[in-house]
Amino acid sequence: MPDYLDDLRLAHVLADAADAATTDRFKALDLKVETKPDMTPVSEADRAAEELIRGHLQRARPRDAILGEEYGVEGTGPRRWVIDPIDGTKNYVRGVPVWATLISLMEAGEEGFQPVVGVVSAPALGRRWWAAKGHGAFSGRSLTKASRLQVSRVSKLSDSSFAYSSLSGWEEQGRLDGFLDLTREVWRTRAYGDFWPYMMVAEGAVDMCAEPELSLWDMAATAIVVTEAGGTFTGLDARPGPHSGNAAASNGLLHDELLGYLNQRY
Repeated sequence: MPDYLDDLRLAHVLADAADAATTDRFKALDLKVETKPDMTPVSEADRAAEELIRGHLQRARPRDAILGEEYGVEGTGPRRWVIDPIDGTKNYVRGVPVWATLISLMEAGEEGFQPVVGVVSAPALGRRWWAAKGHGAFSGRSLTKASRLQVSRVSKLSDSSFAYSSLSGWEEQGRLDGFLDLTREVWRTRAYGDFWPYMMVAEGAVDMCAEPELSLWDMAATAIVVTEAGGTFTGLDARPGPHSGNAAASNGLLHDELLGYLNQRY
């Protein structure tokens, strides 16, 4: 099995460069923000960070393909870097510090492309999480100053903490009743939003989380961090990995119940 550690080190270099660019423009009074055709915001910082990452990759991994939120797919082949330059752009443009750059390497296999490296870097929170296939998941300031991540062992819904992003998406998909039933059964709910709930699942601080509508670049990096921490990451259809257009993540012990509630009236 490839060890992917060189790719992980490169992903950290990419995250360092992106952090410098995004932090420099965070809370800038002259930050330019536009609305994309799908009615979501994009800032000049999103585009600049993705361009920066693409430039590094074109020099360091010229044979690898790149998929980014802002500039689409470039190249072909069995290895593909997947980039979300700023996950949480709405937070970023309003000065809320919950946003991160997501960088993943996906590799082609029997079940299609699957993430083998992931880095989630949230400089405004002073946090970074990462994982490489077969090497576990970690959080810390650097590769040499890190703590290994492990999901929780909570096995009862009544003792569990459930995190989500918002209510509107669940209602639009006709899943709101099941979602609300789940919130009534758990010990605690919080809407942390975006990448953060997945990282807290990996840390064992939260036991499960879910979102009804996502893109591949929202999930590739978070998926491998969760799974390498011992957790389970699927779509709402129970398909493993970041390919279903939505996500459910848990410590594994609660996963069937999580999916059962979110699909029960759908």
